[in-house]
Order: sequence, then C-alpha cells, then structure tokens
Amino acid sequence: MNVTLIGMGSGQPENLTLQGLAALRQADLILGARRLLAVLPAGCTENRAAAYRPDEVAELLQTSGAENAVLVYSGDTGFYSGASAMMEKLENLGVRARVLPGLSSIQLLAAALGRPWQGWNLVSAHGRTCDPVAKCMQGRPTFFLTGGSEDPATLCAQLAAEGFGDVQAVVGQCLGTPEEKIFRGSVKELAAGRFNSLSVLLVEAAEVLPRRAPGLPDEAFERGDVPMTKQEVRAAVLAKLAVRPEDILWDVGAGTGSVSVELALAAPRGRVYAVECRPEGCALIKANREKFRTRNLVLVEGLAPAALSDLPAPDAVFIGGSKGSLSAIVDAALDKNPDARICVSAIALESLSAAVAALTAKGRTVQVSQIAVSRARAVGGLHLMMAQNPIYLITGE
Repeated sequence: MNVTLIGMGSGQPENLTLQGLAALRQADLILGARRLLAVLPAGCTENRAAAYRPDEVAELLQTSGAENAVLVYSGDTGFYSGASAMMEKLENLGVRARVLPGLSSIQLLAAALGRPWQGWNLVSAHGRTCDPVAKCMQGRPTFFLTGGSEDPATLCAQLAAEGFGDVQAVVGQCLGTPEEKIFRGSVKELAAGRFNSLSVLLVEAAEVLPRRAPGLPDEAFERGDVPMTKQEVRAAVLAKLAVRPEDILWDVGAGTGSVSVELALAAPRGRVYAVECRPEGCALIKANREKFRTRNLVLVEGLAPAALSDLPAPDAVFIGGSKGSLSAIVDAALDKNPDARICVSAIALESLSAAVAALTAKGRTVQVSQIAVSRARAVGGLHLMMAQNPIYLITGE
C-alpha cells in the first residue's frame, strides 16, 4: 500500500500543489476531516471516509484493501498538524508514507498582508494550553493559531487585561477562501469582536526591554520605604536559581518587586508570581511592573503560605521574606513541584538556621553563600567604603 499525507492549505482546490492534486486523483481511498472531503477537486475517487484520528485511520487503512491511500489535512503538514502523530503511527505499523506539504495559515496571512513572516513568533492556541502574555513578551510579532476554547477575541481579552490593550493586531478569517476577511485594530478593540472558527491572530510586537545580564542598578527601581534586595544580591539570586526563559517562578515576600522584575526579564516566555502582603509593597510592585513593562509578572496580594495555594507549580522559588512561615512556604513549593529550585535570603542568623532546617527536612543538600556588599561613599572629600550587613543565600538541591 502507498500512503500519502497531503496538506490542503485552506481546503480550496486551487490551494493544492500540483503534486498534491496528482496524488489525490490517483488515490483509491481518501481519508480526512469531513470539511476537507467536501471540497476535494474534480476527478477524485468517491471512496472516502471522514476519519483523522490515528487509530481510526490505521484500522481503515488495514481493512480497506486500497493500493493508493491519501490522508488530507488542513494547512501545512509540518505546522501544528495531525500529520506528525499519523506519521509516527504509520512508522510503528511498518507502513512507509510520503508527505506533500501545503500552504499554512501563517503563509496565507502573511501573503494577505504583503509581509514576510520569518521573524514572527509562532504559537498554537488550538486545543492546547497557551499563555498569550508570555508569548507576546518576545519583542516581535506573535502569530496564534486558534480553535477550541480560544479564539482571537478571547486571546485579545487576556492580553488587554495584562496591559497589551493598545498594541495593534490583525485577525485573518477564512484565509485562502472566497470568504476571506482581514480585521485590523488594537488588541482592546479586537477583544470585543466575533470571529469565525477558521481564524488566526497576529499581535504586533509589543515594547519590551532588551535582554541583559541580571543586576539592574538600584536607582532604576521605584523604592519608597520598603526594603529592597540590592543589585549584587539580585544578580546572585538569579544565578543560584539558574533561571530559564520559560520558567514559572515565585518571588515570596517580594517587597518592591526588584527581584520579581529581574526574574520576569530573565524568563520572557514564563511567568513570575510576586507574593506580597504589605499594601505599600504591592503598590511598588505594580509601579515597577509598569516601569519595566514586565507584563509576565503577576502580583499576588496576600500572606504566604495561604497566598500560594492557587499558584501554578514553580520551577524555581525565591523567598525574600517569610513572616515566620519559612518551613510552610518551602513545603508549599515542594508539594507543587518536588524538583523546584529554591533560594532563600537571610540577614539574621536565626533566619539562616530556619532556612537550613526547612530545606534539609525535605532532603535537600544545602549550600550557604555569604554576600557582603561594600560601596564607596563621599565623606568630607574622601571616598570611604561603606559595608552593608552580609546577606546569606541558602539554596537546596
């Protein structure tokens, strides 16, 4: 049996490649979604079945007796397509298949706009979990496949709620068909729209700060009277946590949000949850979030560990303040993710001992680093080195 997987683009016959058209006309069995089977070009077999799930397709192929079977897919077979799972299934059955790609929705939208697409961030929100805010923190246009519970309006509503409301966006509907429509507007405007299920979304590049090494100057932050983790310590915290671009991060006892901002800049494809119970601290976190445009930073107003109950499992946790609940905070983090990386800062030796005890109780190997920062200060025409109290960073692996 010869099996061919064909990308049909928008599903219109004129979007097919000549190779795909020839394979369809030579086929004695065609399988695929009902919508695609209904628009096959003239000259194709009437031996068709609406099937696209791998197990179902495999059974039909084995019992059909067909010599030339074709499986049709919308869009391109290599762009978030069911063709990949089908290829794996066929390989496991020992069936060799060839793939003929089609026009993807991203190509059709770029063509409709007269723009290149090689620099876009490509995301699927079709039947899968998607954090649109984190995806739009890349500093480049972001293209979303939509479907299921997420359509362009719901994605835009989420983005508008997080400060992207004035960013421009485009919705492409029924691309490559006679019903094709293009809608342009701000994210806030498109959030109020209603769109066909065959729609995609392009969000233009939002303004973000350029990536840089951690350790922003202290004076860059809005500070007030709330204690703030100093520049050198912040840089060390990010190094200890080994922050990755897609990490989910907790900053417990976030204070001014200086560490939260650094974490958010280091994890543009992730999320940072800044947990703070003091109203003045919460106000400063909001101000610094806006100042640094870290829209992937979420303020959680409340006292840990109770405030942690609804947060997603963290990849790494910084505990800058615990209000006497350090052990319970460590337990809450490790209950959600036993492999979470944890770093605790302490000034008092009592806090240091409590952090070591909390981490060793969970079977972690503890490392303690002492950081003493000295800065020159002009006094009577002289520059004297003024030392701050040492900070202890306690990590557990």
